[in-house]
Amino acid sequence: MLLAVGVLVTLCCVLVAFGAWQNDRAITAHTGHANAEVVSASFGRALVRFDTPDGAVQAPPLGVLYPQGLETGQVVAVEYDERDPELVRVAGRNVSLALLPLAGVAAVTWLIVAPLLWWSHRSGVRIRRKAVV
Repeated sequence: MLLAVGVLVTLCCVLVAFGAWQNDRAITAHTGHANAEVVSASFGRALVRFDTPDGAVQAPPLGVLYPQGLETGQVVAVEYDERDPELVRVAGRNVSLALLPLAGVAAVTWLIVAPLLWWSHRSGVRIRRKAVV
């Protein structure tokens, strides 16, 4: 079970990184630029509102990618996918900002899981030895 937890957490980290990379790829392929107002900001999430060249007001419900350091009321340059304006990131930021925290989560998981696996294996060996004697 411990091994499954370690593998599952690591797999989730890899999938999140892959998803962020895919989002960046989509934005880079059809980049639109705008200045956006930060409507609300909290830890790990910021909602923004911006205008596209066709005059439409965009307010992506999932917020902006890579929102670290944004504050409510701030105006920030953003890049968005012209085919899907709800896919938006802070200009100049990319998946590299997500890699360190994700790698940290995976590393801490294995720093916890590996000793527990070792300990449970050693305990199992001792129990089996006592049963044989």
